[in-house]
Amino acid sequence: MPIIVNLDVMMARRKMSLNELSDKVGLTLSNLSILKTGKAKAIRFSTLEAICKTLNCQPSDILEYVEEGKE
Repeated sequence: MPIIVNLDVMMARRKMSLNELSDKVGLTLSNLSILKTGKAKAIRFSTLEAICKTLNCQPSDILEYVEEGKE
């Protein structure tokens, strides 16, 4: 898929665990794990907003577009 999820990179930069992010954002560990591993098919803007607010980052810090074949 041409959309790369860099949630794990931002979490590492902020020294935040998946459990801590889950508590602060109000999402289940399961849903965050699906997003973190890039297996999610969609993300709600409200979820993206909560993650960005908690990690003090921009959506482009978490989501990246890479053309097929250029990964």
